Amino acid sequence: MQSIGECHKFTCYLQAMEHLTNIKQELLGNGFTVIEQVFSDEELEAIIHSIEHADTSKATFRKSADLFAIRQFLKEVPQSLPFIFVEKLNSIIGNLFGKDYIVVKSIYFDKPGESNWFVSYHQDLTISVDKKVDMEGFGPWSVKQNQYAVQPPLHILESNFTIRIHLDDTDGDNGALRVILTSHLKGVYRPDTIDWSKEKEVTCNVPKGGVMFMRPLLLHASSRTTNNKKRRVIHIEFSNKSLPKPLHWSELIQESEQVT
Repeated sequence: MQSIGECHKFTCYLQAMEHLTNIKQELLGNGFTVIEQVFSDEELEAIIHSIEHADTSKATFRKSADLFAIRQFLKEVPQSLPFIFVEKLNSIIGNLFGKDYIVVKSIYFDKPGESNWFVSYHQDLTISVDKKVDMEGFGPWSVKQNQYAVQPPLHILESNFTIRIHLDDTDGDNGALRVILTSHLKGVYRPDTIDWSKEKEVTCNVPKGGVMFMRPLLLHASSRTTNNKKRRVIHIEFSNKSLPKPLHWSELIQESEQVT
């Protein structure tokens, strides 16, 4: 006979598995899900401290009245790694996606409370690579801060996923993402062809310490800030695909660096 304690543990396990199944279904069907309280206040403070003490003189750092951004964030602020890839986040990623995904791109966004910066509807159609190579299925190309970006074959984008770690409470008044449900299932979907009579837009509110998981093909946008509250987000992209030689991911972070 099981003890009361054993029964309680088993019930909690079943509830956790049911919750995980619901999250997977939401991510698969809608293209995103939000998990709250992934990071503690102490972990968030450690992340913020590592950002505030980073060298901002490099070309990968962009600063204006409307936005402060750090491209190649995990490479430029490596001291943040142990505070980002904590056991709870690693466990969630492993359960949702398996163990074969690695970090391939990272950006930090700091949108001040007085910012007028906004982003129109788009899909994340490019990946960051180490060089430009004429290769079938890859293109068009662009360059930002000496980093090559290219649109890869569709199957790579369909497999990738993104996490957005929120360092502040975020809602529609300070730039929470607006998304079009299920748009990630429609391949390359040009914003000028959106049929608003058929599509459903939702705002993805995320509390401080929460994480939004999304597919890069999900159409998303961000509005101007109207409540004078800042919005700081760490955007990290993952892939389980190897690129054809001689291309390589330009921001490759090995699994051993992700796990603390």
